[in-house]
Amino acid sequence: MKLSHMVLMMGLIGLAACSGRERDIRLHYLKTNSGQPEEFAIVPNKPLETPTDLNALPAPAPGATNRTAQTPRSDAVAALGGNPARLDESGTPRGDSALINRASRFGRDAGIRQQLAAEDLEFRKRKSLFSWKIVPEDEYYKAYRAQWLDTYGVLDAFRRAGVRTPSAPPEGWEE
Repeated sequence: MKLSHMVLMMGLIGLAACSGRERDIRLHYLKTNSGQPEEFAIVPNKPLETPTDLNALPAPAPGATNRTAQTPRSDAVAALGGNPARLDESGTPRGDSALINRASRFGRDAGIRQQLAAEDLEFRKRKSLFSWKIVPEDEYYKAYRAQWLDTYGVLDAFRRAGVRTPSAPPEGWEE
């Protein structure tokens, strides 16, 4: 078989392999090939407790939380010494409502999260268009590199302006 025929066959096989499925546009490649469950994705329930008064239990309701369900925000607030009872249903502290109202005094877009998610999806599609690799790797940092803040440039600008700044590790220490 001629070399040109082999190259043509390999090209056709490569095109056929890529054409039949939706392009995976995740930038973080976190897949493990171990065939085992991801140990950090398993979240255990809280331990079961018998209440002191069984007649005081609330009636079951669809969509309501149960006593053994995880409550990470409330647990974090309690662990940091706060009062979890001050959180509202969305996880926002009740005392922050004035701050939220002030920040949104000129209006707020109710669908901003969906809009940003759609725009980010389009951005990731554009960035992953020519990033095909035989061995997948994490593309996240390469895709968003142009949007990074130059921390040392900002630090130098503040220092030149006379602003007191905290000490920082020398540039390049993380390499």
